[in-house]
Amino acid sequence: MSAMTIAEKILAQHSGKESVSPGDLLFAKVDRILGTDVTASLSIQVFKDMGAEKVFDPSLLVLVNDHFVPAKDIQAAQLSKNMRQFAHEQGVDAYFEVGRSGICHSIVPDQGLVKPGDLLVGADSHTCTYGAVGALATGVGSTDMAAAWALGELWFRVPSTIRVEVTGKLKPFVGAKDVILHVISKLGVDGALYKVLEFHGDTIEAMNIDERITISNMAVEAGAKSGIIPSDEITLTYMKEVGVHDAQLLDADPDAHYDSVLRVDVSDLKPQVAKPYLPSNAVDVDEVVGQQLEQVVIGSCTNGRVSDFEVAWRLLQGKKVHPSTRLLIIPSTREIFQQLMANGWANDFVEAGAVITPSTCGPCIGGHMGVLAEEETGLYTTNRNFVGRNGHPTSKVFLSGPAVAAVSAIRGKITNPEVMF
Repeated sequence: MSAMTIAEKILAQHSGKESVSPGDLLFAKVDRILGTDVTASLSIQVFKDMGAEKVFDPSLLVLVNDHFVPAKDIQAAQLSKNMRQFAHEQGVDAYFEVGRSGICHSIVPDQGLVKPGDLLVGADSHTCTYGAVGALATGVGSTDMAAAWALGELWFRVPSTIRVEVTGKLKPFVGAKDVILHVISKLGVDGALYKVLEFHGDTIEAMNIDERITISNMAVEAGAKSGIIPSDEITLTYMKEVGVHDAQLLDADPDAHYDSVLRVDVSDLKPQVAKPYLPSNAVDVDEVVGQQLEQVVIGSCTNGRVSDFEVAWRLLQGKKVHPSTRLLIIPSTREIFQQLMANGWANDFVEAGAVITPSTCGPCIGGHMGVLAEEETGLYTTNRNFVGRNGHPTSKVFLSGPAVAAVSAIRGKITNPEVMF
């Protein structure tokens, strides 16, 4: 049996093969299929058009209300209604309703719906997030999702893998978001097209699950199908916390073949900011300090975890948001929102002048709860800053981690956190 990367091991196991190689075409059984309010309706129609009546296995489906919640208009309400009815008709237990939900890419791992070695597909490009726990997870179209519902499997072309070695101890105010923005700047937005990014190195090994979620979430911004981190004791501890007790350690074979190896030393890395209109336009924060901001967003599936808000809270505590700037706080699940309240952080954010929204994709996709107007500029901890994505086509969004976002909300302009101390 030939040596394999993590992705190759998972695809081999799910297709019943001893080994696979990049370029192989195969059918593989999937462990979970993720749909959301904005993607499920089209899949439901395709599912019916292909003559299907019952899903292959309702326990495979995860359906989450998160993009336009609470419903912003009649059309959004109908999308949720369609998914709600389908979940009921098909007997889907893993259906997450408004108020009992969250952003899908936090819901799935936190509810124990994915574990190391799983193969998961979802009709959302950031499904790659689940590589944080050692799964092979990738986004698919609504048609493929319907086929997976009906068959319990999908076809795959085995991707090649880029090994990313990240080493060095991070400086204060530098976190996982800065690391992945820096990596993407080196790869470019298509540098990993139809490849898997497999992350290694002492920097990654030292990261908690929240930080690893940030890393894997943005792999697709380099064109990758998935961003996988080997599962280790940190992974297994988290898995037990979310009720999964059969998780296993998983890593690539020592002599696995890689498409290429990218080595990044982050010992001297400064806080990063990605300039409009690409996530790959990452530069040191000092290159863009002084940029005026109308809106700052801290949250999303990329940086909406408890540890992200702790970073922001420590910098915002006792301070006020600049009079000319709006600050949106978006906890990625109900449970994370409850933790902010239990810690007293939610009150401190509100006292600072922030607004806390429900767990929603909203402003990240420019659809809800914080759309930018003509010529407005935002600084977001989200994952994309394409032209027109976050609002008016003339608006601009810079991307950063929570530390830069918090101090910039206070100053009303992009600011290096170091100046606050």
